[in-house]
Amino acid sequence: MLDWLKNIHKEYPEFWKQYLSKYETKKKSNRFVILSVETSGLHIGKDVILSLASVAIVNEAIIINDSFDVVLLQYKYLHDNELPNEYLVESKHTKLAEPQAIQAFVEYLGNSVLVGHRVQFDVDMINEALEKMHCGRLKNEALDIEIMYKKLKEVHDKSYPLDQICTAFKVPNSDRHTSSEDAFNIALLFLKLKSRLGIH
Repeated sequence: MLDWLKNIHKEYPEFWKQYLSKYETKKKSNRFVILSVETSGLHIGKDVILSLASVAIVNEAIIINDSFDVVLLQYKYLHDNELPNEYLVESKHTKLAEPQAIQAFVEYLGNSVLVGHRVQFDVDMINEALEKMHCGRLKNEALDIEIMYKKLKEVHDKSYPLDQICTAFKVPNSDRHTSSEDAFNIALLFLKLKSRLGIH
């Protein structure tokens, strides 16, 4: 049987069906979800998501009580790579196994526009986790603040780490990077870039 024909009859998990149903209407979401993902490395398929944080922006305002913050319990990865698990034990954030964390994030995300720094990598890592859960890939539009910053600077052949963009816009940035801190900083940068670029 052809792959596309198999996919027509594929039985997705209920949360994924609910997610897909949000795309059946043509109405575009006015909610931006700022995404920050901490991973064990940069190898999709080999590395894993360690933590995931988001905060929402609606009508040019950061909605602090519309946020998401979770640590993923990746004990097997840490054990297999002989890494300590103090981070998992000591973290005061909500802790969930990967499938539960990804499901919770998808339910939080809905059909919002994703925003991040080098966001495509974050999306690819989430899609990798979704594949293990027998789901499809995220359908959300995604905006990248590094690309926005390059457009503002009219530079295309240079990389800009998050710290550098924060410094350029005088956004305080602590040495201790957590997903939630990075998400908030990306949200501030996104609003500033949006304004400078005249994006409505």
